[in-house]
Amino acid sequence: MTTNPKFRLQGIMLASFIFIADQAVKFIMIGPLALQSRRQIHILSIFDLTWAENRGVSMGFLEAGSELERWLLVGLTALIAAVVAVWMWREKLRGDVLALSLVLGGALGNIVDRVRYGYVVDYADLHFGSFRPFYIFNLADAAITIGVLILLARAFLMREKEPVQEVASETTLNE
Repeated sequence: MTTNPKFRLQGIMLASFIFIADQAVKFIMIGPLALQSRRQIHILSIFDLTWAENRGVSMGFLEAGSELERWLLVGLTALIAAVVAVWMWREKLRGDVLALSLVLGGALGNIVDRVRYGYVVDYADLHFGSFRPFYIFNLADAAITIGVLILLARAFLMREKEPVQEVASETTLNE
């Protein structure tokens, strides 16, 4: 089975959309809303815009405390994004291409932040009273998480159909 070029184009388009949307929302948070100086804007009883500078990766792991660590983290995440891009390019199934494109678009958005600011701009604060099921996140983080969950669900729930082996009938064996 060969890769359908249309799937590649759709993947590139979705990754580009995620990247552009992520950067646009972050521009709004930094520019017009000036969230970094306001620190928090109450939106709903369960959702606020809260300024956070993420100097690590998911859930604060691999926090970059120096310029060298920052650039090593940029290099590591760029390498991971390159692997995802190659995987997306070679993938044959549309669902996997689109899931990988969510991961790629989100990763590129966060890499640009880390290069530009030295940290990833996070702002989405979902909470239920004092319970916060997630750290403060951004659109790129959400796209990466959704893409990974889709890939995992497809890996565990979609099994390759085994080729049906024709069983010779009794009459064929006797002839």
